[in-house]
Amino acid sequence: MRYMLLIYTKEDEKAKRTREEVEKDMNGHWAVMEETRARGILEAAEPLFPTSSATTVRHQLCKAIVTDGPFAETKEQLAGYYILDCKDLDEAISWAAKLPTACGGGFGCVEIRPIQGVPARIQAVAASPQYSG
Repeated sequence: MRYMLLIYTKEDEKAKRTREEVEKDMNGHWAVMEETRARGILEAAEPLFPTSSATTVRHQLCKAIVTDGPFAETKEQLAGYYILDCKDLDEAISWAAKLPTACGGGFGCVEIRPIQGVPARIQAVAASPQYSG
């Protein structure tokens, strides 16, 4: 089963972090990426730019409304993600427990969500030469 591990942290405390704290967190992420890659379960892992770089699209009256910034005000912001192909939820939890969540300052959390996958019909459409995205 594929799982997405969503890493939430506190962006507003990022400036308070020392270089050593930042390096410790990055080394923690590199260690998880290297181990999951070696086990053949790492599909993706990437940090995200801060929420100040976000763009949100909402629909109102059949029209797309584009605004700068994140979807909602929250105490913790989405900082990055991993996609792992684990045998079960317990394995996903064990990997989530190894992830540093203080990368933006303060302690955050890791949300684990199973990935449903795309039905074969949609995959076929997306793979066809006529599909332009």
